[in-house]
Amino acid sequence: MENVLYAYARPYDEKKPVVCFDESPKQLVSELRCSYMDDKGVKYEDCEYKREGSAEIFMITQPLGGRREVFVEESHTGVKWAQTMGYIVEEMYPDAEKVTVIMDNLSSHKVHNLYKVFNPTRAREIRNRLEIIYTPKHGSWLNIAECELSVLSTQALKKRFATKEELELQVQAWTEKRNSERKDVDWQFTANDARIKLKRLYPTVLI
Repeated sequence: MENVLYAYARPYDEKKPVVCFDESPKQLVSELRCSYMDDKGVKYEDCEYKREGSAEIFMITQPLGGRREVFVEESHTGVKWAQTMGYIVEEMYPDAEKVTVIMDNLSSHKVHNLYKVFNPTRAREIRNRLEIIYTPKHGSWLNIAECELSVLSTQALKKRFATKEELELQVQAWTEKRNSERKDVDWQFTANDARIKLKRLYPTVLI
């Protein structure tokens, strides 16, 4: 927990950006009956629908840079994770010396997956430019990317999406708008706050 909080406390450094990564599933459903709007602007939607599978939303966000990139994938495998890490290092921040990535400690979020996607030399180069900080168990609320996914869901994903392509268009529109507004994050919860408010999580000091 403190590793995450100290990373958030770092000043903005374009050579050493701090970014957050998270994933969220989205159920795809199609309408069995067309929805409609009455003359008062109230939308009516039938409770019945048809399941069309699911998609996975990948969120990458830089809290102090006001930047995020969002992708809609079919699944969240270790290979997809490795491709995303490669994209962060090589495409998003090609000139950075080190990129700190904060993420949940899932089984797919492991460095060995880089070697499944890239040749050993390139995999090692990507690994050397990554500083991975995992959120603690039951501490996913510390991941700002999870907060961004919640904002995305509230602002843009309340309607039903029948296809991955429909979902992608909506996500892209939201991302472009939010990036144009340069919505950054003013994180206030510090390690000192944690030592007071979450004192029960720390071991008892004997001396």
